[in-house]
Formats: sequence, structure tokens, C-alpha cells
Amino acid sequence: MEIGQVVKVVRLRDPLSSFVTSKKLGKVGTITDFKITDGMGVGAVVKFDDNSATWFFEDELEVVQ
Repeated sequence: MEIGQVVKVVRLRDPLSSFVTSKKLGKVGTITDFKITDGMGVGAVVKFDDNSATWFFEDELEVVQ
């Protein structure tokens, strides 16, 4: 995955995700940045059409062709 790619949120690792994150399931957005999540993992920061942004693990996202 790369900055600028369009992705779709296809799953959530944590079924008890925050309300904001859970509302993004199935939504499409653009990767704007990456962040270290826990010292071992990398998360992608995704910005959506409503100008909100949140991060997801890469396996929660699917690149939109």
C-alpha cells in the first residue's frame, strides 16, 4: 500500500472498535500517511470524503482498482 492509493475498509480486527471506526466499514478513502501501531505493526491513515480520517491495519483495507 502506498500514500495516495484509494482503499476500501473491508473488515475490522477489533469487533469493539470505536464508533467512528465502525462507521467506516465498507467506505472508500485515500491513504494519506502511515503510523507505527504497536512497535511491530504499521497502520495506514485513511482520509474519507467527509474529511474525517482514522487509521487501520493494512489487512483491514483493500486497494480499489
